[in-house]
Amino acid sequence: MRLALLLCIAAPAFAAQNETGAYTRYELLAPGSASFRILYEITATTPGATAYFNPIRKGSIATDERVTDRATGKPLAFDVVGMDVAGKAGESGDADQKFIRVKLSRPVPANGGQARLLIDKTYQDSKSYYSEGPVLVFQRGLGIKRNAVVLPKGYELIACNYPSQVLQEADGRIAISFWNTSPAEAPLLLKARPVSARQSSVRLEERAHQDREIVYLLQQPDTHAFDLFHDYTESRPGSSTYVNVVRPGSSASKPSARNLDTGEELKWELVKGQAIKKAGLDVKEIKPDTEVVLFHFAPIAPGTSMRLRVSETYTDPARYRLQDGELTWDRGFGRPANAVVLPAGWMLTNSSVPATVSEQDGRVRLDFINPRNDELAVLVTARRR
Repeated sequence: MRLALLLCIAAPAFAAQNETGAYTRYELLAPGSASFRILYEITATTPGATAYFNPIRKGSIATDERVTDRATGKPLAFDVVGMDVAGKAGESGDADQKFIRVKLSRPVPANGGQARLLIDKTYQDSKSYYSEGPVLVFQRGLGIKRNAVVLPKGYELIACNYPSQVLQEADGRIAISFWNTSPAEAPLLLKARPVSARQSSVRLEERAHQDREIVYLLQQPDTHAFDLFHDYTESRPGSSTYVNVVRPGSSASKPSARNLDTGEELKWELVKGQAIKKAGLDVKEIKPDTEVVLFHFAPIAPGTSMRLRVSETYTDPARYRLQDGELTWDRGFGRPANAVVLPAGWMLTNSSVPATVSEQDGRVRLDFINPRNDELAVLVTARRR
């Protein structure tokens, strides 16, 4: 009994892997095939992890799997394992659950580092994708929050039960894209029928695929100051700088930036007024007091990308202030994912826009998802506890 207890105490505990940034694109293949291609973008964030486990959905037959490191554009080795292997890495599931185990190109860097993957596979699932006469039906519960479904060429959308963008791709295929802002999975139901296909001369931007995120960490309101960091992916070949234009009425300090793929710190400089024009920076309206923070990194090679985290401290008396003893945050959000963390000792009293609320290190955090392409005007107030 005592030996068993000692063995139990000494046994290692495995934590489930951490991940973020999930996006799934379903490309429906030929009618009658019950098959669809899945392009799954995911970011592994468990510090030090050397592998990533992707569960294979029960009821689906997976084929044509391949995995790419999105930072380098190079293929990654993988195999299919069961719960006997995945369970030792902290995964949970039924005894017959299967996983794609991906070998990462490098351990996930500490302090917020990431490993960004693209998992490409084909599923055959007659319960999710089938025909009702000439009408195609795609009916599937989607737990991932950012999704797109692309109809076969020559089909038009005639029914969709979840509010979505509808986008015509360059080859004439119709894509249905949405950001699920609820905590539950989306019970998606699409129907489509044959139509004459045409190529598109207009290409709209898919909101659900945008991966720019920003977090505001508010200091005490009488300072008008807040720390922020925003993450974005740079994939344009030849790009070697990031220009952050300081919003009029704000001032920036303590800038820093990091390559989240490697953990490398990036160099930066502050450029102001006509020096912006002389530097050839792409800034639309330059005034004597216009200020930008310019970050430098190695040029992006074709087929590769870099995930950057830019951090700064802002002071903005107009948009963040103490008014009649009440904290007031009044700011527009242009990104799809935005978060505001109240200062320590403050309780939330008002939020003009729906948000999910949680605690972060004892502080109240509000997460705002904007699935639209316009800006979200947010007013938040709080008072001392």
